[in-house]
Amino acid sequence: MSDILLLCAHPDLAGSHVTRSLLEAARQARREPPKLHIRDLYGLYPDYAIDVAAEQRALAAARLVIWLHPLHWYGMPALMKLWVDEVLTFGWAYGPGGTALQGKDLWLLSSTGGSAESYSAQGHNEHAVEQFLLPYRQTARLCGMNWLPPLLLHGAHRVGEAELRQHVQGFVAVLLQDPPSPAEAQRSTAPEVALDERPPLYSPIGAL
Repeated sequence: MSDILLLCAHPDLAGSHVTRSLLEAARQARREPPKLHIRDLYGLYPDYAIDVAAEQRALAAARLVIWLHPLHWYGMPALMKLWVDEVLTFGWAYGPGGTALQGKDLWLLSSTGGSAESYSAQGHNEHAVEQFLLPYRQTARLCGMNWLPPLLLHGAHRVGEAELRQHVQGFVAVLLQDPPSPAEAQRSTAPEVALDERPPLYSPIGAL
């Protein structure tokens, strides 16, 4: 069993600066193979054909789940969203009998192209970044997971090497803790989801 599952989702990892730096640091930081399990989703599924059973096994084995990806159009990259749609299934991750993820921690590591100032009522994006992350927090709540305060890096396209190095070192310091503890979780009870309120089964053709 791995204590930590890190799911990386970057559609152009080779061209990435921030995400690739964090991923490489995570690979170097793990002290022993069972400590940290890394899954590069775009590397595993270039055809978007996700192995749901394999992903659920990896999730079931972890205590801390890390989502590492840049913000794309104020949300997840396409494959990460498909992963959520297909892997976090009704009756497994939420709803009646869906207790597989309850009590686990979920930590988002992400970056934005805009500056911190642009994510404000007066800024270009007109809202705080936390408002764009509400779907993440609610997903964690629905699955009975503990939503940890995200680690964000703003202005990723313009960040200097010193600032990036400090950001990466802060991330690595968390991974080297035993057990890792990004911050005090905001713990909540998973809401009940009635059988008649579940979403339709995902279908890539003719989906609603």
